[in-house]
Amino acid sequence: MSKKKLDQEKQIAAAAAAEMVEDGMKIGLGTGSTINYFLESLGARVKKGLKVQGIPTSERTSVVCREQGIELLDFASVEKLDLAFDGADEVDTDFNMIKGGGGALMREKIVASAADRVVILVDSSKQVENLGSFPLPVEIIKFGFQQVERKFKAVGIDYTMRMTDYGQPYVTDNGNYILDCTMGEIIAPYAMAEKLKLITGVVDSGLFINLCDVLVIGRGKNVEMLENKRK
Repeated sequence: MSKKKLDQEKQIAAAAAAEMVEDGMKIGLGTGSTINYFLESLGARVKKGLKVQGIPTSERTSVVCREQGIELLDFASVEKLDLAFDGADEVDTDFNMIKGGGGALMREKIVASAADRVVILVDSSKQVENLGSFPLPVEIIKFGFQQVERKFKAVGIDYTMRMTDYGQPYVTDNGNYILDCTMGEIIAPYAMAEKLKLITGVVDSGLFINLCDVLVIGRGKNVEMLENKRK
């Protein structure tokens, strides 16, 4: 499918999700192109009088929120969120996800874990039978990152250090590096997530297990909303 059609699917999924926000809600705001469409739709509602506060998962999202007039808050002033909205790089048939293509996986996981319900917005290309076609992002600390790389090699994980367009290692908003790992099909995502977290120096991986409550999919000109009934 062409990029234009996928963008259209993202837009209609984002617009449908924005209608889920109710006056007075405190919400989590993810990172990425689909969420930018969501913030545009939400911003239009805010301009019409909707009162909402959000915790952004990245500095980039913070900028877009300010442009859209969406009030921001942080975890110093709120313990729980009503909803969290985010995109995904892949979603399998059990609602498990790979996230982190936008580099905000750790903050996205913290925000998702604080929400009563997590709403994931995707275009139809993001649905897969099993995770693993998209490289799995793993956030690691800068100090001693060479040791982390050696451990990845020792257990047979192929990876590349994420780089910027300027030829320097990409640095997350948390000041860490990201290794993009070529895993092949991930048949047991929970076990893989636990395996990666046991490697000293790994902050967390982009495997989001049992966090999605509602999957909003743009498919052609229609929107599908799937409830995760296993939660």
